[in-house]
Amino acid sequence: MRVLLVEDSVDVAHAISAHLVRLGHTVDWEADGTKAAAMVVADHYDLIVLDVMLPGLDGYALLQRVRNVPLRTQVLMLTACAEIEERVKALDLGADDYLIKPFDFRELEARIRVLLRRVGGDSTNLLSCANLTLDRKSRTVRIDDVPLELTRREVTLLEIIISRPGRIYGKDELLDKLFTLDDNPNANTVEQYIARLRKKLSGAHFEIRTLRGLGYQVVLP
Repeated sequence: MRVLLVEDSVDVAHAISAHLVRLGHTVDWEADGTKAAAMVVADHYDLIVLDVMLPGLDGYALLQRVRNVPLRTQVLMLTACAEIEERVKALDLGADDYLIKPFDFRELEARIRVLLRRVGGDSTNLLSCANLTLDRKSRTVRIDDVPLELTRREVTLLEIIISRPGRIYGKDELLDKLFTLDDNPNANTVEQYIARLRKKLSGAHFEIRTLRGLGYQVVLP
């Protein structure tokens, strides 16, 4: 997923970003609620990890803006307050989940996996396409139960395109999902990753088809 992390504590933000990147997600970080509100409108994010106490707009006000647009983006709220009223308020405003600081990063990762499954309509962490299986938890890929060596970003790209076989993914959309605002990639970068995937997926029983001027599509036999 492409994730927007809105957290004003630098240490906490760096730790969360590192964990999410290790899981294969693309993470943009913003510490100011008002600036984050502009990013939410300008870019598409699959998940917003949102702290409550922020400079500028606080987390609740930003959450209201997200839901008023409206955006279907999943929102995971973070707060140091354990009061039930605070949790109820966040959920009533449209948060999809709520995590109290301090938290174990294993719980954060598990909650994000649940939100990811919810977006894709899946009940497990396993994503299958023909004879290929991708485990979202371990970030491993197998073809006919044989492990496949892929880079972190290759796994993420594969996860995106096999999640909905037949759907056409444009280059710009894939750029948005694979890279942060600071990476400065271009369309050729996507072409290179697709080419590498095709070589490594030679034993897969599906095709990654290029549709000129449109993008890429997974086609099953």
